[in-house]
Amino acid sequence: MRLAGAVLSAAGLSLFAWCVSLFVRIGKGTLAPWDPTRALVAIGPYRFVRNPMITGVALILAGESLFFRSWLLAAWTALFVMLNHVYFLALEEPGLHRRFGEQYRRYATAVPRWLPRLRRRT
Repeated sequence: MRLAGAVLSAAGLSLFAWCVSLFVRIGKGTLAPWDPTRALVAIGPYRFVRNPMITGVALILAGESLFFRSWLLAAWTALFVMLNHVYFLALEEPGLHRRFGEQYRRYATAVPRWLPRLRRRT
C-alpha cells in the first residue's frame, strides 16, 4: 500500500507541476487568482480534461491516503473533489466563459470536465 500511495502521489505531483508550467508558459499567468492566465490553456493534459490540475492534487491526496492508510485522508480527498466540483460549476467555469467567451465554450463542449473520454469524438 505504501508503494502504491507513493507512486500515486508522485504521479499527481508530476501532473500538477506540468499544469502549473503550462499556465506560466502558455497561459502567461499563474493559478493564483490575482494573476490568472491571459490565454486559454488547451494543450498537454488539458486536451483530455478541463481540470487536470485538480486531478493532480486529488491523486496526491489519494496517494497520501494509501501511504498512511488513513480513512481520514481518504474522506478529505472525497470532500476536496466534491468541493472543487461545486466551485468549478458555480464560479470557475462562469468566470472562464466571461474571460474567454466563444473560445472557452468550444473547449468546454469538446473536452470533458473531470474524466477523459475513452474514445475520441468523431
